[in-house]
Amino acid sequence: MAIERWTDEMLDELASSVDSLRITAQALLQVAAQNQQKMDMFEEEIELIKQRQAENDQRFNILLEEVRYLIRGNQQD
Repeated sequence: MAIERWTDEMLDELASSVDSLRITAQALLQVAAQNQQKMDMFEEEIELIKQRQAENDQRFNILLEEVRYLIRGNQQD
């Protein structure tokens, strides 16, 4: 079994590769954090929309009941 010794050039290439991987990993982590932040904001917006929709549904049901009440009143006259 032959033993291969690392040359300075080989070590420099290895160090360069490791640095490149580190930079790439940091960039990916930053993108992931930004995407998570956007998702969090999106979920908050969805919750606000759901809340507004529930309020609008409640208002609609109240108006519908008032219309039904008025219709029943006119039918009794």
